[in-house]
Amino acid sequence: MIRNSAFKPAWWLSNPHAQTVWPFLFRRRPEPNTRTESVELPDGDFLDIAWLDNNAGPFILIMHGLEGSLQSHYAANLLMQLDAVGYSAVFMHFRGCGGRPNRKDRSYHSGDTKDFSFMLDYIERKSGRSVDAAIGYSLGGNVLLKWLGETGTKSKLTIAIAISVPFLLGDTATRLEKGVSKLYQAHLLSSLKRSYKQRFKDRPSPLTIDIEKLKTFREYDDQVTAPLNGFRGVDHYYSESSSRQYLKNIQSPTLILHAKDDPFMWPTTIPTQEELSEYVTLELTKGGGHVGFVSGTIPGLAHYWLEKRIIEELQLHMPINQNTLE
Repeated sequence: MIRNSAFKPAWWLSNPHAQTVWPFLFRRRPEPNTRTESVELPDGDFLDIAWLDNNAGPFILIMHGLEGSLQSHYAANLLMQLDAVGYSAVFMHFRGCGGRPNRKDRSYHSGDTKDFSFMLDYIERKSGRSVDAAIGYSLGGNVLLKWLGETGTKSKLTIAIAISVPFLLGDTATRLEKGVSKLYQAHLLSSLKRSYKQRFKDRPSPLTIDIEKLKTFREYDDQVTAPLNGFRGVDHYYSESSSRQYLKNIQSPTLILHAKDDPFMWPTTIPTQEELSEYVTLELTKGGGHVGFVSGTIPGLAHYWLEKRIIEELQLHMPINQNTLE
């Protein structure tokens, strides 16, 4: 089902770039009461997670976006509000995103669902509690939707929520080469290059490339992401990893929150009704940018709609009888 959202963007942040940049620059990053753990993976690599498990409420696994972390503007704020309501959570850093380079040559990428699947089992083994819900932002949302489509009826999640998903990776790559969106590409590419150089600081890279000559996502994905992760090239990586083709196979309740003006993709990137299974609700906002969704009538006084909408959906499927969220 596709439906229009009640979200109204702040009139003083009326364009998608203002919506996208405002929380990145100005939103406060609180410090949730988490404990960190380094988790060993089956292939000899590791990733870092943050536990928020002081509550008895349902367990939620959260994945960030490209080059994101617990310091991303949406991450700690969501954890704080989940904690206030009574939910438990684990924030999963993708490989190399927890402040330390990963051991293996390979990197995380938009189509890698194995680490997410492993973490679902790991959390249950470690805590004795199963994961009830999952939330993914941007790249993490793509991973989540792809996993749901691959898993089908085997998914045990009560609800999954994906935000600002790059449904077609090739579309995102071309969109970020245009206009103001090139600034996002430059920022993220700079971070990816730093991560690559840090990973191979003390050992040789298997790739014979000049990383600084790569100027677009398509070039980076063709010469770095694809070969390091077993793809034949960028087109193979994009075709295998894009989540839009998996939506029709999802067999558990799923909410996708997406702005029609998301500057990371084209309007035509948004899936059609025919591409959604009966379990998927695609909620479209008129504005909101990429992981922005800022409302408010007074300039400078921002209200962040996204967390309230997420918790509203969680309460619908996994209610907690507390009214602590303002």
